Amino acid sequence: MNETREVARENETAVAQRENGPSQRRLTLTPAVDIVENSQGVTLWADLPGVTRDRLDVKVHDGNLYIEAEAVVPMPTGLRLQHAEIRQPHFARAFSLGADFDASKIDASLKDGVLRLTIPRRDEARPRRIEVRSD
Repeated sequence: MNETREVARENETAVAQRENGPSQRRLTLTPAVDIVENSQGVTLWADLPGVTRDRLDVKVHDGNLYIEAEAVVPMPTGLRLQHAEIRQPHFARAFSLGADFDASKIDASLKDGVLRLTIPRRDEARPRRIEVRSD
């Protein structure tokens, strides 16, 4: 699994893009990921703090895996916002899936702001033991 594209970022973390005039800023973050590979496939954990399932989009297209999400920072009732550097961060990351992986069997779950993707290897790409007989 090779990363094919990274969102433009500043200081290895993020870049602020001005949208809808100078008063609103949209921040696109490259989420930190951990990737573990074994003979069965790959497990990827992506840190997406503040993201809910309805604001998460995970897609596979043309051999690439795309993760996009919007975080929601709730404002407690009765409080007034004095200063915010990040109001609704946008997360984006893309990876290239090798031919050994079965994109049709990806399992995804989101818990406590951590996305877990399990990407199994195709059966024919998994290592198998060959029994050797003696003649």
